[in-house]
Amino acid sequence: MGKQIMKATAAVSDEVKVRLQGPMTRAQALRFRSLAEEAYQPRQYAGGLSFEEAARRIDALRAEIALADSY
Repeated sequence: MGKQIMKATAAVSDEVKVRLQGPMTRAQALRFRSLAEEAYQPRQYAGGLSFEEAARRIDALRAEIALADSY
């Protein structure tokens, strides 16, 4: 049973790596564009990003908007 769990964990790990290195999803692209416009930075939006890079930029824009809203 331990070997089966290790194989399953390795398979999931490989899927996660592929997902992170793959292109951003349509949902990410829409959210990224919306946040860039909300932050008055439409040039921040860039197509062709990896899933991981898009997630990082979305998080950064969310933090920037939250900071601006706190004033």
